[in-house]
Amino acid sequence: MRARRLVVLAGTALAAAALLSACSFAPPYVRPAIDAPKAYQYEPADAVTGSDVEWWKAFGDPALDALVAEALLHNGNIEVAVANLEQAAAVFTQSRSGLFPQIGYGASAARTRSTEPGDSRLAALIPNPQSAYQAALSASWEIDLWGRIRNQSEAARANVLATDDARRAVVMSIVAGVVTDYLQLRGFDEQLAIAKKTLGVYGESVRLFELKFKYGQVSQMNVAQAQSQYESAAAQIPQIESQIAQAQDALSILAGRNPGPIARGKALDELKVPPVPAGLPSSLLERRPDLRQSEQALVGANAEIGAAKALYFPSISLTAALGTASPDLSGLFTGPARIWSYAGQVTGPIFTFGAVSGQVAQAEAGQRAALANYRLAVRNAFGDVDNALVANQKLSEQIAAQTRLVASLTDYERLARLQYDGGYAPYSTVLQAEQSLFPAELSLASMRASLLASAANIYKAMGGGWVDAAAGPRIAGQPLF
Repeated sequence: MRARRLVVLAGTALAAAALLSACSFAPPYVRPAIDAPKAYQYEPADAVTGSDVEWWKAFGDPALDALVAEALLHNGNIEVAVANLEQAAAVFTQSRSGLFPQIGYGASAARTRSTEPGDSRLAALIPNPQSAYQAALSASWEIDLWGRIRNQSEAARANVLATDDARRAVVMSIVAGVVTDYLQLRGFDEQLAIAKKTLGVYGESVRLFELKFKYGQVSQMNVAQAQSQYESAAAQIPQIESQIAQAQDALSILAGRNPGPIARGKALDELKVPPVPAGLPSSLLERRPDLRQSEQALVGANAEIGAAKALYFPSISLTAALGTASPDLSGLFTGPARIWSYAGQVTGPIFTFGAVSGQVAQAEAGQRAALANYRLAVRNAFGDVDNALVANQKLSEQIAAQTRLVASLTDYERLARLQYDGGYAPYSTVLQAEQSLFPAELSLASMRASLLASAANIYKAMGGGWVDAAAGPRIAGQPLF
């Protein structure tokens, strides 16, 4: 009868909890209104729709594709991000468990001897020492009437989603970093080839002037001028080789290996330029993982307010136990050994001297900070896209002008040498033309690499489904919920 009463009381408590479970003090979450521009300022007219493809493959360089794949498999930052996601998911599982009864078990065995009160017939009837054995199942449950546990669970869930978007942001940065560093490396390779070719030309000039000086055709000053020009070009080579070594080391670390050489693929002029993607600025809120991460932080901060306000109200908990107890181990599960108990407890604050109000104020301030961070992140994201688009557009214009400059300086150097050979101009004219041509060629190679890399910056700034396509099943893992 008592056991039946226990079941009835537990059922009544469950029904009451279900009726009151909708009670929550968290403010209803509504995505903040964002004043998004209608279009990007520098979006080109020939932009293509969509950026959900593995865009780095559009360069057409198998060596680059292999580097990206290696980085996605072995990069340490991605491994850290995946582990952080698993940790956040475990915290969510732990926080959600408080919504359900906690069931456990216990067993004990003891043998004690008490002080005997002298010669007494009553004492002789009591065994000394005594044995005691007990086994029981226990259950406890805090009824979440005011939504404290549910709001804490909601905050933990938002943290899981934010951590997952942080993982996507890491993937996005790693892919863009590998592409950018590889293209910069190929730009350094082209600069090194230009420097070595120029050095060879200058070296030939020095040899010819030394021969002319030997036979009295030129002065020693002409030899010195040619030699200084040669050494100036020679000084550029170690600097470029140092940049190449540093770029290779950076790529090796991104790929998750020790610093070392990087396999090359196609030259800069053989690479294809990926199409510039188009998109509405308002869609950036869903496409950029860092913006989704910032919004989930706001969702979690909103839920924390409800969890803090629930502390003003009493908490109700139920406990129950059912088992057996016996002085003899052989009789633990036989005879009248059954025991049971159930209890309810209500606790609540009266005077906390700011303990609860301080937590509420802290949660509300955290929500305001999360809101400000979200709005700031959105504005920065719009700026990132505009900056990437204008860099791509202006680099194209700059390369066109630099190409014309190099062609003009090439003609200038050729004509100056013809005039010098014909005796119509001093060698200083040739020297001036060559000294202008060499850095112009180096700058053009650098600009070409920057133009290709600007495509990576655009795709990084716009985000999109390509992040999940890059991550693949190993990094994306199992469904979070």
